[in-house]
Amino acid sequence: MATDITNGERCLILAVETSCDETSVAVVENGTNILSNIVSSQIETHRRFGGVVPEIASRKHVETMTRIMEEAVREAGVELRDLTAVAVTQGPGLVGSLLVGIVAAKALAFALELPLIGVHHIAGHIYANALVQELRYPLVALVASGGHTELVHVESEGRFRLIGRTRDDAVGEAYDKVARAMGLPYPGGPYVDKLAQEADEEIELPRAWLEQESYDFSFSGIKSAVLAVVNQAKMKGDVVNKAGLALGFQNSAVDVLVTKALRAAKEFGAEQLLLCGGVAANKGLRAKLSEACDETGIPLAVPPLSLCTDNAAMIAAAAYLKWKRGEFTPLDMKAEPLFSLEEWSVMRA
Repeated sequence: MATDITNGERCLILAVETSCDETSVAVVENGTNILSNIVSSQIETHRRFGGVVPEIASRKHVETMTRIMEEAVREAGVELRDLTAVAVTQGPGLVGSLLVGIVAAKALAFALELPLIGVHHIAGHIYANALVQELRYPLVALVASGGHTELVHVESEGRFRLIGRTRDDAVGEAYDKVARAMGLPYPGGPYVDKLAQEADEEIELPRAWLEQESYDFSFSGIKSAVLAVVNQAKMKGDVVNKAGLALGFQNSAVDVLVTKALRAAKEFGAEQLLLCGGVAANKGLRAKLSEACDETGIPLAVPPLSLCTDNAAMIAAAAYLKWKRGEFTPLDMKAEPLFSLEEWSVMRA
């Protein structure tokens, strides 16, 4: 049985995040106080390809890792000898990218004789909210990102149960594919969101509700519906109302996300509903979810934009849950591209 080992001591965790195309290193105090959070994005590198190229992503991590790590420590105003533990994203993610961060974190932990903590990437997104406010349990988290769309029941601190997931495209992937179909740049989410805000009329599109009681999601159909509108316009020689189509797509995706998240929060007696992941930066989603939570009286927690996308501070916040219980990871840990969130859950104290 795990026990709390904090004893009121100061805990400084240096965390590394390289699950996809951001190289990030952060130093966080006691799981909530961000001393530094350096993020190096590769968006400009991958934009020419219309998406992330795994081999290029891992090479870029190698090129920037040492510099980002040094910058994070310097900005935090601490010395390496002051650190308490080293954390790193263990998965899920691109295996090549994960390995770069893991090797760097292992080397630092070994050299400084510090505990190593492997962290689940989605646990990090969920606990990004703990960096800005106190969490109340039980809670439900809506995870919306480029690679994940999930509903997670968190019954107590660090105890996760997956209650819904996408069966095909994640919502962020759907945004990128829809943007590509409309000739918008990569990454597509911000461009579709901006167009939707500017629309004077909506091209209505279907919703994919799936089975009546299901908390799962499906976005491949709505993507196909957008493609059908674009192709029909081309065949007729018409000009597509891109703003109206963006609004129709966004309303369809957001309607399903918000409705299922609110239903889950009610069913599981959630004290809070959390929004997390890169798509949490979407203005349309934030506004609709906030409005729905105000109407139903369910408190909503949404991290600031800087903590929505991949960053190492969120990894440190999740790692603190493990550190408090002395649940450390051996130095022979491997990258886990298909890591299970439920299996990563902390042991009960």
